[in-house]
Amino acid sequence: MSNSSDAAELDPTVWTREPANEPLEANDDALRAVRDMIKAGQRTQLVELLKRWDPVDVMQLLTRLRLKQARKLFQWLPANPSIKVIAELRPEYRSILMEESTLEQFRDILAGLDPEDATEILNEFPDDVADELIARLPDVEDIATRGSYADDTAGRVMARKFVALPETCTAGEAVAQMRAEASRIRKVFTVYVTDADGKLTGTVEVGKLLLAPADAPLSSFMNRDVIAVSTDTDQEEVLRLARKRDMRTVPVVSGDGHLIGRITPKQLTRIASDEANEDMLLMSGVSGESRSDDTVLRIVRGRLPWLLAGLLGASVAATVVGSYEDQLAEAAILAAFIPVTMSMAGNAGLQASAVAVQGIATGALWSGDIFYRLLKELVAALFNGAIAGTILGCLVLVASLVVPLEDPIHLAIATSLSLLCVTTLAAMVGATVPILLDKIGIDPAMAIGVFITSSNDVLGVLIFFLMATTFYLG
Repeated sequence: MSNSSDAAELDPTVWTREPANEPLEANDDALRAVRDMIKAGQRTQLVELLKRWDPVDVMQLLTRLRLKQARKLFQWLPANPSIKVIAELRPEYRSILMEESTLEQFRDILAGLDPEDATEILNEFPDDVADELIARLPDVEDIATRGSYADDTAGRVMARKFVALPETCTAGEAVAQMRAEASRIRKVFTVYVTDADGKLTGTVEVGKLLLAPADAPLSSFMNRDVIAVSTDTDQEEVLRLARKRDMRTVPVVSGDGHLIGRITPKQLTRIASDEANEDMLLMSGVSGESRSDDTVLRIVRGRLPWLLAGLLGASVAATVVGSYEDQLAEAAILAAFIPVTMSMAGNAGLQASAVAVQGIATGALWSGDIFYRLLKELVAALFNGAIAGTILGCLVLVASLVVPLEDPIHLAIATSLSLLCVTTLAAMVGATVPILLDKIGIDPAMAIGVFITSSNDVLGVLIFFLMATTFYLG
């Protein structure tokens, strides 16, 4: 299979992974064959073979090819496979493929589609790529409407395809309507019920609809406790609502209550992934917009501010240490415990803040529960600090048997109490700051990065020297 002729005659069962259901990652022969066919320019043969592949497998293939080959293969694919494949690509890979020629290809594809289909496809693209494509389609008003909604809002990600029926419609008529819509809407979990003016008044789950008498009007068994979001609702709030109320889809309404879209299960999954990725980056002290394919300039622009913030925090901590120069000169052994104290402060703060951010993101933490949660964090931090401090104090006493130390008992007391106070205070700062940031509208994940680490380093060093001065040098 080392030459193009062998690749062209490759048994199709290898490509469709039958009968062993072998994953693409393990099929190196197929990967080499694709590379050979691209190199030989065998477009027709390769496209015919790839038509038998699942879009997920084609996506995996694109991510394993060299960038130049991936771009060429993507340009070879006809419109329908291209659209299915692009829906499976993660944003970082989609942006890599978005060259000028590829954008032109997508413009032609979108221009030939129904506006609803085109809008739904645009929801699968990164926002910057979608905006670029919308700009190339000025005559398609329905598609351009998407660009009028702010980033990361329900209006931006909602699907315009849904089944909405009047209250007077019977169950039998509703089922018939669902069958008629089957070719347009692939998956329907909920039927929306509207009044005579088109305003959302209720919902009916498909399972309940199928079990209802055929002549029963929807108004007689629909769920009237309907929850909807507006187009400007933040997507993270939509996800939180869906999780809290166990909703598979979330309806989106206009300002006057008219149903205009829905957030699908696929979009909810994508929102969860996007928010988790953004929080992970923020926790690491990196801009939430960072991507693996960023240019050097974007990497510097996204990371340097956080590094400088960390430098500022470290400088303050160094200043605190410098202010106790006389104490260090009097007892140099104290310098050995500075990294221990800073590490404990940083770890305790990160643990508490991570739990707080997770609780805020999932909706598990609410206003009436804050005092109880903080009390639990305080008690747990006291226990952790007491145990860690006791262990450190014992280590100091044991070390004094090997290395001569001046007044080891008071040194043990000072280090033990410093760890107790540092761990407790750092945990309380870590648990409180994300909540305060969330209250003022700032992403609480930002608290876990440089802010918590730097502030707790400063507090940790300050508390350590206060304890050392009071119980060891005093």
